[in-house]
Amino acid sequence: MKAVNLGIACLSALFALSAHAADPAPVKKVNGVLVDAQGMTVYTFDKDVAGSGKSACNGTCAENWPPVKAGDAPLSAPYSTVVRDDGTKQLAYQGKPLYTFIKDKKAGDREGDKKMNVWHVVTD
Repeated sequence: MKAVNLGIACLSALFALSAHAADPAPVKKVNGVLVDAQGMTVYTFDKDVAGSGKSACNGTCAENWPPVKAGDAPLSAPYSTVVRDDGTKQLAYQGKPLYTFIKDKKAGDREGDKKMNVWHVVTD
């Protein structure tokens, strides 16, 4: 009976891992540009300091440049998270917080690139 219970426990753990592995990645590369799960272009902000663990874009800035949310899944380099002023987790790439732009209306739009010379599309 113990072997059956152990087998059930192992199967349950495998199903949990496979379900977790099926979670969509928060970002991916499309045509050399980082996009979020909905295909929206992702940006960095020059006023953010890489590796500081903080975002310099809050309030009205964050309304126009929505932070890319970080889930609870473990991340590996070059991805990490920063904790925003409101306590939410934001995804970062090479230590820089990631954002989308409110004026990008459909996947592939890049209206925010070079905006005010401080916003940039994330490329490799």
